[in-house]
Amino acid sequence: MTKKERFAFVIDYFEHHAPNAETELIYDNPYQLLVAVILSAQCTDKRVNMTTPAIFAQYPDVEALSRATFDDLFPLIKSISYPNNKTKHLIGMARMVMEDFHGEIPSTVPELVKLPGVGRKTANVITSVVYQQPNMAVDTHVFRVSARLGLTTNAKTPLQTEQQLLQYIPEEKVHIAHHWLILHGRYICLARSPKCGECGLRPVCKYYKTLVKTGM
Repeated sequence: MTKKERFAFVIDYFEHHAPNAETELIYDNPYQLLVAVILSAQCTDKRVNMTTPAIFAQYPDVEALSRATFDDLFPLIKSISYPNNKTKHLIGMARMVMEDFHGEIPSTVPELVKLPGVGRKTANVITSVVYQQPNMAVDTHVFRVSARLGLTTNAKTPLQTEQQLLQYIPEEKVHIAHHWLILHGRYICLARSPKCGECGLRPVCKYYKTLVKTGM
């Protein structure tokens, strides 16, 4: 099977089984999504969704957040991983948005990565989810699933994974393919105990083929 054929199978499978895949973070606008994604680094979406309502109640927009103090914001996110850094990042992000972007959340990756707490993955999430730009955010799930399926070959970094995926995924499907791979990794292709018996991608999965060969 060629890589092109493998991608075609995977895309067709998800189009039929997860046509409406989307982020599990709860948000109402770009500001809220940006806050949620910054908080989600090395933290579950479930925990973030439990935390953000109190933040948005006290800081309903980026202008309000830009006026926050560390001592006021920290108690609202102390249950999140790395709360000290994320508190500083959120305040710094909001202040830069107000000062450098006229209070509007940037809509391009180069602009977004200038913000405190925003790396390439976060910028790709914002631009793909909000604006449906063909940007592929690579987290641990996307990295793992892509490698196991054989969609990527010897990709050592998230950027290499991103670049390889973008070679074969049609531009108009990139924004949803990001969610397909994340959700598959979150619920089926688990890191330690993948649920291969429940996976409809077994026919093209290199990882599963290896398991069958070794009798595991």
